[in-house]
Amino acid sequence: MKIWVDADACPVVIKEILFKAAKRTGVQLTLVANHSIRIPTLSNIKFIQVTKGFDVADNEIVQKVSKSDLVITGDIPLAAEVIEKGAFALNPRGELYSADNIKAILTMRDFMDTLRSSGVDTTGGPSALSQADRQSFANHLDRLLSQYASN
Repeated sequence: MKIWVDADACPVVIKEILFKAAKRTGVQLTLVANHSIRIPTLSNIKFIQVTKGFDVADNEIVQKVSKSDLVITGDIPLAAEVIEKGAFALNPRGELYSADNIKAILTMRDFMDTLRSSGVDTTGGPSALSQADRQSFANHLDRLLSQYASN
């Protein structure tokens, strides 16, 4: 298992959890973003800077991801694409996307996008990342690493 991070919008605290996990387990961690990101100087942590543009980082991840890799993203369409390739997708709030739930999540995302574009915004945007979100993320990450990283 390799971990790919859609790093443009990934919260710093989640990156720190990922850096610690990569250091502890030796798993290959690659962050992909269109702006420079500081990473620890470990041989198993890499950074790919892509050009600015719509979905450029997402396309890079989809191109390079393999079956059973893990992608960290809050981007639901990206999650759907990597799941279709047999990879796992985990959002920074600790929600594990799967073949069983991604279609419903994508449908809800599209519905909310339609509401927003028609002038209705009942969401007020996402809430701040909570301690429970961070713990949920760390727990899912640990479970996936325990189950798949050594295979």
